Amino acid sequence: MRAVVTGQIGIDKKPYLQQVSAAAGERGESVPLFNVGEMMYGEAPDVRPGRILDLPISRLASLRRAAFKDIIASSTPAEEHPSIMVNTHATFRWRHGLFSAFDFDQMGLLDANMFICLVDNVETIHQRLHEEHDIDATLKDCMVWREEEILATELLANAMGAHDQFYILSRGRQQDTIDTCLRLVTRPDMRKVYPSFPMSHVVGMPDILDEIDRFRAEIAKYFVAFDPADVDEKLLLDRALDAAREGQDWVEVEPHTFGGRKEDSGLRMPVREVLDIAGDIDGQIYMRDFKLVDQSDMIVSYIPELEGGVPGLSSGVERELHHAFEHTKEVYVVWKPKKAPSPFITETATKIFPSVDDALEYFGEQGMFPQQDLFGN
Repeated sequence: MRAVVTGQIGIDKKPYLQQVSAAAGERGESVPLFNVGEMMYGEAPDVRPGRILDLPISRLASLRRAAFKDIIASSTPAEEHPSIMVNTHATFRWRHGLFSAFDFDQMGLLDANMFICLVDNVETIHQRLHEEHDIDATLKDCMVWREEEILATELLANAMGAHDQFYILSRGRQQDTIDTCLRLVTRPDMRKVYPSFPMSHVVGMPDILDEIDRFRAEIAKYFVAFDPADVDEKLLLDRALDAAREGQDWVEVEPHTFGGRKEDSGLRMPVREVLDIAGDIDGQIYMRDFKLVDQSDMIVSYIPELEGGVPGLSSGVERELHHAFEHTKEVYVVWKPKKAPSPFITETATKIFPSVDDALEYFGEQGMFPQQDLFGN
C-alpha cells in the first residue's frame, strides 16, 4: 500500500517509521520512507532546526510542495513502487493558528491509497513536545490537536476515495505496534482484529492481567491487531484522582503499561492539569475504541472469570460487542467463566469459545491466517 502517515506534533513519527521500514527490509520487503519535514529542511538550509513552523505560511506551503514534488517523482508510477510510507501531518496548530499540511492535487499525483493517523498517550506527547520545541502547550491543547489530526486525516482519506483505508494506529512502545504498522502497509490480505477485554476494573489482579496479556499477544501474532490498551490514558486519570484525594499536586505516571505493572522511567504531571482533561480522556476513549472496531474485520473479546465465578464483563466490553454486531462485524467471544453467558452475548456472537487456543484453532480452520506470513508464523 502507498500509505500517508500523519500524527500530531510530538508523536515522534520519524524514528518509529524508520523501524517499520527497517523491519520490512529484514523480512525481504521494500517499504521506502519519505520524511516530508526532513525534506522541507533540506529545501531550506537557512532555517534553524526546530524553527520551520515559525516561517510564514506561504513559504511553508512552498517548501512542502517542493518536498512532495520530489516524493512523487521518486515513487511513481505506483506499479513500480507498490509499498511506500510518507511521513507528514494533516494539520498544524502553531503560532499561525490551525492550518492544513497537504495539497489535494499532490495527494492525487502521489496516488496514496492508505491513510494512517498515529496516536500516543497524551502525557508522552506533552513531554516530547516541550523537549523539542519552545512552546507553551497544555495537556488540553494536546488532546484537541490529536482530535483535529484524526479528523483531518479521515477527511483527507475520504476525499481521496480511500474511506475504507483510513486507520487510527497507536504508536505505543511495543514491538507489536511496529509489526502492526508493517502488516497494515504490506499485507492487505491479513485480517484486522479488535481485541476486546476488561481493563480498568481488573487492574490489581495480576493473574487476570497475565491471562489478558497472553490473549493480546496471541491475537497480535496472527492478525493486524488494533489493541485499545496501546493508549492507556485512563490510568493517568485514575492516578491523578488518587493523588487529588491525597492532597498531592503532582502525579507520577508510567505511560504505555497496561495494568501499571511494567517498569518505566515515568513522568511527573500536575494533578490539576490532568483533572482538567478528564472529560476529554473519557470522550476520546469512547470515540477512538469504536473507530478501532469500525476499521477492523472482526472483534475477538476475552471474558475472564473473576473471584467468586463472576464474569469479567465490563460495560465497555459489552458496548464494544454490541457496536460490532450492529455494524455487521464478525463477533467472537472467549468465555472463561463457568457461568453461562447471557442472551446478550449468545444472540450477538458469531461463535463462543472456551479458550484462546480453541479460538485460534477455529480461526486457522476457517482460513483466517495468511498462507505465508512475513513474521514467520
